[in-house]
Amino acid sequence: MELWFTEEHTPNVRFSLKVQAHLYSGESEFQKIDVIDTLEFGKTLLLDGLIMCSEKEEHTYHEMMVHVPMTVFPDAKRVLVIGGGDGGTVRELTRYKTIEKIDMVEIDELVVEVSRQYLPTMSCELDDPRVTLYFQDGIEFVKGKEEAYDLILVDSTDPIGPGEGLFTKAFYTDCYKALTKQGILINQNESPFYEVYRQNMMKAAEKTREIFELSKVYTFYIGIYPSSLWSFGFSSKGLDPVLDMKPDRFHELGLDMHYYNTDLHAGAFMLPTYVKKLLEE
Repeated sequence: MELWFTEEHTPNVRFSLKVQAHLYSGESEFQKIDVIDTLEFGKTLLLDGLIMCSEKEEHTYHEMMVHVPMTVFPDAKRVLVIGGGDGGTVRELTRYKTIEKIDMVEIDELVVEVSRQYLPTMSCELDDPRVTLYFQDGIEFVKGKEEAYDLILVDSTDPIGPGEGLFTKAFYTDCYKALTKQGILINQNESPFYEVYRQNMMKAAEKTREIFELSKVYTFYIGIYPSSLWSFGFSSKGLDPVLDMKPDRFHELGLDMHYYNTDLHAGAFMLPTYVKKLLEE
């Protein structure tokens, strides 16, 4: 008997993976959590029935979230990760020995526990001595903080359930205040392709533009997400993601990458015409 997992991307589009084992199923006070072992993408984390990350493609997401801002601001020392319970974002940050402090705020402790057990290639650096884990609401955590972090990475789910408040103007305003004078905010920004995701991307971009001196969108390709075209928001108090990037500083580190490189970095901000038009609306 064949076992398949199917995620509905829209009412008219479905995405299916052939499964060789259902490794974990549980429920926290926030969401349903599953881990499946798929033939094509390896171990895959699901939250409320939606794919969050897979062993095959997680480097694409985590590298583009971390190394884009770190190439622009390689002297960042204090970093806040909101969400990111699988640990992949923290893992990429720990590759920079110059970073002194990494705070990760994850609302659902069970996600971290499950990731430690079933996704060790992602969660492997959560015990780095520079990392402090907080199991609480990231929205509340960032309130009242002023110039506390050089970099804030919002590694969130879609704007439903626990992730809904991470797409509000009030939250982005609190992030702005919590950043240092050269600080950068990176936020999970959905996809420009299907209508429901497109609207989320446009709203998030509009809100950050109202708050930050500079706010842009960059894209990357990840086959396991709806339409495979996904985006992050890059917002700063002045640093430009292309004009101020420091490729020589990145190359000096000699980091082995799966997806990210400095040529791709610049190209990621060169958007398709239809995406440009959406962001201008």
